[in-house]
Amino acid sequence: MAISKRRRAVLLLGQLALISVKAMAQTSAETHIITPLNFSQVRIDDKFWSPKLTVWTSKTVYDVFDKLEGKYEPDRPDIIAEKEKLGRTRNAFLNFDLVAQGKKDIKTHDGPPWYDGLVYETIRGASDLLEEYPDKALEVKIDGYIDRIAAAQAADPDGYINTYTTLMRPNMRWGTNGGSDNWQHDCYNAGMLVEAGVHYYKATGKMKLLDAGVRIGNYMTREMGPYPKKNIIPGHGGPEEAVIKLYWLFKDNPSLKTKMTVPVNEQAYLDLAKFWIEYRGNHGDKDGNHKRESFGAYDQDDKSVFEQKTIEGHAVRATLLATGITTAALESKDPRYVQTADRLWDNMIGKKLFITGGEGAVHEEEKFGPDYFLPESAYGETCASIGAGFFSARLNELEANGKYIDEFERVAYNNLLSGVSLSGNQFFYENPLIGNGNKRWQWHDCPCCPPMILKMIGVLPQYIYASDNAGLYVNLFIGSEANISLSGNDISLRQTTGYPWKGDVQIEVNPTVVKSFTINVRIPGWAQGKENPDDLYNSNLSQKATVNVNGNPITANPVNGYLSINRTWKKGDVINVSLPMSPRLITANAAVESVKGKVAIASGPVVYSFESIDNPELKQMTLSANSPMQISYEKGLLNGVNVITGKAVDANGKAIDFKAIPFYSLGNREPGSPYQVWIAER
Repeated sequence: MAISKRRRAVLLLGQLALISVKAMAQTSAETHIITPLNFSQVRIDDKFWSPKLTVWTSKTVYDVFDKLEGKYEPDRPDIIAEKEKLGRTRNAFLNFDLVAQGKKDIKTHDGPPWYDGLVYETIRGASDLLEEYPDKALEVKIDGYIDRIAAAQAADPDGYINTYTTLMRPNMRWGTNGGSDNWQHDCYNAGMLVEAGVHYYKATGKMKLLDAGVRIGNYMTREMGPYPKKNIIPGHGGPEEAVIKLYWLFKDNPSLKTKMTVPVNEQAYLDLAKFWIEYRGNHGDKDGNHKRESFGAYDQDDKSVFEQKTIEGHAVRATLLATGITTAALESKDPRYVQTADRLWDNMIGKKLFITGGEGAVHEEEKFGPDYFLPESAYGETCASIGAGFFSARLNELEANGKYIDEFERVAYNNLLSGVSLSGNQFFYENPLIGNGNKRWQWHDCPCCPPMILKMIGVLPQYIYASDNAGLYVNLFIGSEANISLSGNDISLRQTTGYPWKGDVQIEVNPTVVKSFTINVRIPGWAQGKENPDDLYNSNLSQKATVNVNGNPITANPVNGYLSINRTWKKGDVINVSLPMSPRLITANAAVESVKGKVAIASGPVVYSFESIDNPELKQMTLSANSPMQISYEKGLLNGVNVITGKAVDANGKAIDFKAIPFYSLGNREPGSPYQVWIAER
């Protein structure tokens, strides 16, 4: 039968459309959203983490606030010189007071341009800790800071607040008129104020800081966006996630808007986040409108994020932007966002990750290096690893894949804990894998790490468990109790473990109703012989994890990092997980030139290091892959740690004893003591 040309064309277009739809379906990223528990649903009672949380809540959080007020004794040359010049230590809150007094363009400002942001970040971390560990004295202290912040904001009719710009270059708001938001941090500081307001409201129910966050959020939505608004994006990633949190707060609690003293348009906050993300690489329209300066890959602005194949530039900015992209994907499910987040994470973890969870190989510009460029002396900034941890946690929410929590855990037990001393009041900015003279400091010219540490330890309880409509997820092995409602069934979980020193985990399940549902238990990649999802690292571990329910073994064949146990659960049912904790030798991918012929040691999630205090012949020491290793707990060492011992070989071929301690514990006995993570293999 003859077919007309028009009909033939219609059929062809229909076939092309069908092919296009199929292609989109094949390439669209898959999502499986799970929800972390609220702080009110989880209580930590853990042999490893609880003592640390006691130090951090009773000492560290106060210490950081005090130092932001200038209450510290300088112990670094740059800070000592600054005190000699000023005749005092710097005080972040003095900046707010000066702005509140109406001061402008006075060409003096305490601390770096992002000092406001560090105050807000500290409040955010402290807020989460307050929600878990109420502390009236701390709350009163923060309320006093909020009064000073609000007074400074009230000095501007638009609700604008960035003390550096106001005091130093008031005609360059948001980095315009020849300014630079890369340096000024106007958007970053504003985003951190928004985030602090959300977190403090959730912790205390108090609205003054939230009001300040909404005021600056409203100002940004009026100023920034598609033409004819200004083409302004944050010079430092982080505000993207912050304004989405503001959007979520009012979306989930619409009645809250009636209690605010300023108008709220939550959709505008989400639209602003999307603009900030989607206008990366867009430096102006062809007709010359909407122009702005580009700083290239340094702040992830050289091209559209949807075209960025690898994670590049300043490592903290990059990881926090990626976290924001993933947060936006949780809301929109937009395949472009999901695919971008996946691509950046795969590159970061598969080709740019240090074994301790560190990120950022290049000291200059504190940036990511080329693929597989992982020198032992690299930067490994504390903040960058924490940013990577937040990125991984958000992707776990988006895709319910245990590999993301594997990498969150790698950060938590290694680079995060390395960043703060056991005493809780000294900090590392950098965490290289080889050290000679590296010392933690009381305070720094750029003290960005202490607030970031507080942010991550504050959020830790939320990532132990998660849920979806079908079941529960056990993500982290931390002694704790959790209460979850699943389809009308109230379920309590009680987890008991000696992790990370012991591999035995017991999870008691107590539903109010005998009912069928799924509990998904993460089986870490390292416990499956998969040290890294893309084989950046490999180990010689031959043992595997075992699992039983009420004493009955279950075949442990995880899918996407989880062992799914679907059964009818009743009160008193018990899951027992046994993870192989024997020491394992790790080698890097052959493409990593810097550690060829070297090995590292790990047990569970903890990476170990060799400190010269324990290994006087460290520089000449070599290790045989066949050398037996023993692991034992030393209660009196470094607040109680597992140590790994065995035989190494010195420069003369003589057998000598070695002792390895957790990487995070380095420098706590003798500050600056030489150490190495990678040791030459004999």
